[in-house]
Amino acid sequence: MTDFDIKYAEYQKIFDEYLSNFCDKLVCEPQILKESLIYSLKLGGKRVRPVLMLAIADLLGIDRTSISNFAVALELIHTYSLIHDDLPEMDNDDFRRGKPSNHKVFGVGNAVLAGDGLLNTAYSILFNECFNGNEYISASKYICDCAGISGMIAGQSADLLHENDTTVDEKILDFIHLNKTAKLIMAACVTPSILCGGKYYSEIKTFARDLGFLFQLTDDILDVEGSFENLGKSVGKDGAEGKYTAVRLYGLSDCKLRADLFCDRCIKMLEGLDGDTQFLKDTVYFVRQRIN
Repeated sequence: MTDFDIKYAEYQKIFDEYLSNFCDKLVCEPQILKESLIYSLKLGGKRVRPVLMLAIADLLGIDRTSISNFAVALELIHTYSLIHDDLPEMDNDDFRRGKPSNHKVFGVGNAVLAGDGLLNTAYSILFNECFNGNEYISASKYICDCAGISGMIAGQSADLLHENDTTVDEKILDFIHLNKTAKLIMAACVTPSILCGGKYYSEIKTFARDLGFLFQLTDDILDVEGSFENLGKSVGKDGAEGKYTAVRLYGLSDCKLRADLFCDRCIKMLEGLDGDTQFLKDTVYFVRQRIN
């Protein structure tokens, strides 16, 4: 294992302990609701967003415990979005991370409620954090804005609206990539900066935005070149369903070049920050080279 692999696994373990503690204390009825929430939360995944939040917190010298609840709330929001994304009315995917999607296990109605429950619970966690001071209020609001109608939900709506458009407009594509994908990555990275009085706020926000675009570009590439074995979900669906993707607009080769460009931009932004940014740089390369 490389130093990056070891450090990434360390961050994953730290967050998984936060998440396990949350799941152990979760109280809700009926039992099927609790089971459906925990099912999707524990499907695994790379935990990119909480790992980024922990890494930025370390860079800025913030106590990890101060961002633990924010990390859990953000992962709840991300997981709710995946449950709803897989629904027949959305992307209609029967698998997530190599296992049956929530609606295939618990039914469509329960899957909708599980997603709603995760979002509502995430907001409750963020509301509780607001009692800790003004920075916590600002951080909570930032996450809510990134997840809501000025963020992820807007991007998902635009993605559905422009499905099967005969042409792809770059401005619309950028809007989808920014809001559907980049905004939650920005929430992960910017939250520690807000809690640290706005240290490197603009730089970290720009870095996270570009990393979000890079993440979505690699997603679009993997939908063409990836495999179910690596991705744990169906491939080729974006093209078959006429989705708004970078591959449709730029072509596969130019999409890869564009991903390289965003990768370079992320690295250059990190080079302007004080402190040890090597793990974050390696994370950028990890996102660019990922196969799942």
